[in-house]
Amino acid sequence: MAESEKTERKNRKVLRREFLAGGALTAGALACTSVTAAAALASPQQQTSLEPSKGYLVYDSRLCLGCQSCMFACSMTHEGEANPSLSRIQIIRDAPSFTKYPYDIVMSVCRQCVSPLCVQNCPTGACHVDAANGNVRRIDQSKCIGCQRCIESCPQRPHRTIWNHLTGKSTKCDLCVDAPYWSQKGGPSGKQACVETCTAKALKLVAEAPSQQDIDGYDINLAPARRPMPKMAPKPAATGG
Repeated sequence: MAESEKTERKNRKVLRREFLAGGALTAGALACTSVTAAAALASPQQQTSLEPSKGYLVYDSRLCLGCQSCMFACSMTHEGEANPSLSRIQIIRDAPSFTKYPYDIVMSVCRQCVSPLCVQNCPTGACHVDAANGNVRRIDQSKCIGCQRCIESCPQRPHRTIWNHLTGKSTKCDLCVDAPYWSQKGGPSGKQACVETCTAKALKLVAEAPSQQDIDGYDINLAPARRPMPKMAPKPAATGG
């Protein structure tokens, strides 16, 4: 083999080794960047408390019938059409896997988080705390640019911010502040379409924030108290004939 050919092959190996090393460094840098970005998105430092909302939706998954009446009421009230995909409350039925009661139905409501990452990570201020309406966490559609940062930031699964595929923007529960049900006042001191239409009374609006640490802190017992059994009058004593 000619000396020039050996030298050329040697140079090729060196170049290939340098290329692979450089590629590994680049991939590592990209991975670090991705991890850093993900960490920044959910950084504990960002979880600062804002003024708490004056209203919270709680639910009882054991009472829910899975009828989805709340979903249709929500989409009709806010979007003007009965479209479950546009509902800001989601009822997930796990019937296909035959999950046993009470885990066969999952009720997904916006938590109005005390430390809302959706608000803190919104780049335009569209997702904000509405001080004029009881500090409700809501999205201003005129400012939303459809970046979906609020959806990515939501720590709940499924995420409580909803993507409106018709407008290309995000939406979320505002406790019916701008969509009064049957011309009645909405918001923390008013009525909500989902609560009013739930035939099982599995939804309720409360003023005090549920536990933010407990994953089931919003799933509470809403069953009516049992009435005491009436006391039966004692039978008269039998008399001799």
